[in-house]
Amino acid sequence: MANFLLEIGLEEVPAHLVTPAINQLVARTENFFADERLSHGEIVPFSTPRRLAVLVKDVAEKAEDVEEELKGPAKKIALDADGNFTKAAIGFARGKGMTTADIIFKEFNGAEYVTLNKFEAGQPAAEVLTKFKTVIEAMTFSTTMKWGRHSFEYVRPIRWLVALLDTAIIPFDILGVATGRVSRGHRFLGHDVEIASATAYEEALKAVFVEANAAERKANIRHQVEAIAANNNWQVVIDEDLLEEVNNIVEFPTAFAGGFAEDYLEVPDEVLITSMKEHQRFFHVIDAAGHLLPHFISVRNGNAEHIDNVIAGNEKVLIARLEDAKFFYHEDQKHDIDFYNNKLNVVSFHEKLGSVANHTHRAKVIALVIAKALGLEAAEVAKLGRAADIYKFDLMTGMVGEFDELQGVMGEKYAVLFGEDAAVAQAVREHYMPLGAGTATPESTLGNILALADKLDSLLSFFAGDMIPSGSNDPYGLRRAATGVVAILADTNWSLDVRELLIAAIAEINATEDFIGLPEAVAAQLLTNVDHVIDFLTDRVVKALKDDGVRVDIINAVTKNNNADTTAVMITAKVLQAHVDDANFREGVEALTRVARLTSKNPTAAVVDTALFENEAEKTLFAEISAFNASSADERLVKLLALQPAIAAYFDVTMVMVEDEAVKNNRLATLALVSKESEQLANFMELDVKSN
Repeated sequence: MANFLLEIGLEEVPAHLVTPAINQLVARTENFFADERLSHGEIVPFSTPRRLAVLVKDVAEKAEDVEEELKGPAKKIALDADGNFTKAAIGFARGKGMTTADIIFKEFNGAEYVTLNKFEAGQPAAEVLTKFKTVIEAMTFSTTMKWGRHSFEYVRPIRWLVALLDTAIIPFDILGVATGRVSRGHRFLGHDVEIASATAYEEALKAVFVEANAAERKANIRHQVEAIAANNNWQVVIDEDLLEEVNNIVEFPTAFAGGFAEDYLEVPDEVLITSMKEHQRFFHVIDAAGHLLPHFISVRNGNAEHIDNVIAGNEKVLIARLEDAKFFYHEDQKHDIDFYNNKLNVVSFHEKLGSVANHTHRAKVIALVIAKALGLEAAEVAKLGRAADIYKFDLMTGMVGEFDELQGVMGEKYAVLFGEDAAVAQAVREHYMPLGAGTATPESTLGNILALADKLDSLLSFFAGDMIPSGSNDPYGLRRAATGVVAILADTNWSLDVRELLIAAIAEINATEDFIGLPEAVAAQLLTNVDHVIDFLTDRVVKALKDDGVRVDIINAVTKNNNADTTAVMITAKVLQAHVDDANFREGVEALTRVARLTSKNPTAAVVDTALFENEAEKTLFAEISAFNASSADERLVKLLALQPAIAAYFDVTMVMVEDEAVKNNRLATLALVSKESEQLANFMELDVKSN
């Protein structure tokens, strides 16, 4: 057994790309070794802003031998009338790197076929690993660069390569950069260093001020930050995303504390925290009561030498940001909400879709339609209307203009300062939620409705304007909006027919004189695109269910029945998934599928006439389906599966497609009642129960 080290030395990689890059390298390394039949042990990742590396432990001396039997054309095709090999046989052998002399005829199911016994000896590990450059070259990144005169693109220019199998260099090169054993230390504190062997890598880099193990480096940063907080009797708020970012911009971390004047604490905490976190990558600190303190903790990429100068420099930069924040906070309060709201009339939402003010007016229409569907009381509807009138006003404030991360947050802060109801102010903040997949949805009813309305207008308007996402191209964030709609409906458990809601809102929009800012041609497409919006939302439901581990056939069954109630669809999928192991699931689904296939191919408008029943099985099935009633998806599925004995007995003694037209249609009408109840749950024809 040996150990293999690969290090890619790079110009500084942006922090947000480091972790995805090393994860990709590990995955591609795993695949390479599997494809090359080279067994190995643990793969240890290393990453810093200037390097991506893997240590593959316990690599086998050589790749596994492979021996396989290859089946070719039938003997009657492989030989001509004179017993000579045909072109088919010759081509088959040549294609496998062999000759007709290697052909053996072997019988399969009563007929003889050409077979080849192919043996391929495994190459020594050192030879196999010379092909590892393909792993490096195959990596993909969301942001890439070219350098020199090369057409090759990579996350950042490659400056050195280390490839060692134990102590031996594995030779290959990329754009003239050849592999060796020399790595580079910290850009300012270290120097070039020879790596004696693969397993000596981590310690060799530590000697030149590089902590290459990202997990250990992150733990070190956390320990240093928490120690500073403890020594000062502070409580530090460690944001995990910020910690990850800081970890990916340093190679040798040294934490330090700084501060700012207490006067700045008059500015809302969110503004100060944003200035520290988003702009300076500082951790903020609080006291035991949770109040923000005028201090911060940051991390330097280096040692503690001249740390006082570093602290002073960071404080100076932060104070400049806080001065801006304090200025805008006071300036913004010199005007009222109407002042800022009126400015939205001249801000374009999109050249085809009117102004931002138009967008908010259309969203208000949708919000009030949703409120009606949910049965909100008049007082709540009034608050919702006010929130919908003003929910974008903060975009025009100086604070949000300077700190765009605070849109919504400052809307709530200013709304309260200007005397708005607390529930209205909360909805203003929450309408942006969820901020991304897997993030929190609004807590308030008004916030959820306003968030839905804002996102649904964006979807409906951009689709009507023929700006539908294609491939990975989604410049207007419509997939994010659709994901948000699905998440909100799921979290609130609101069962709403989105198609009906949109149709109702469109009727109101089209009844206005100017279509609320939409060109007439775009407004004319609103209704046409409703089903496209529903399909788009359904795509997000499919993704969410796949992420939750729901079977593909179940997803197809619940999403291919044209149901615009995404909450019901997701609940149904999870109900089906929960019952797949029930003893009667397979037989029940097969029975319902048989009914569904028959009725889908033979639709009828007939009404059941019990006088035309000819046996007890018809009476029994009709009685059971006539009494069918279910208040939940779970109850509906249980009762549908319980119909199996009656359906089986029905088909045992009843021929549906008889010559008597009246009897045939009567029987189809009975079965249509079964299909109607099952279709409300799912399309059972999509379910695969063969493996159950």
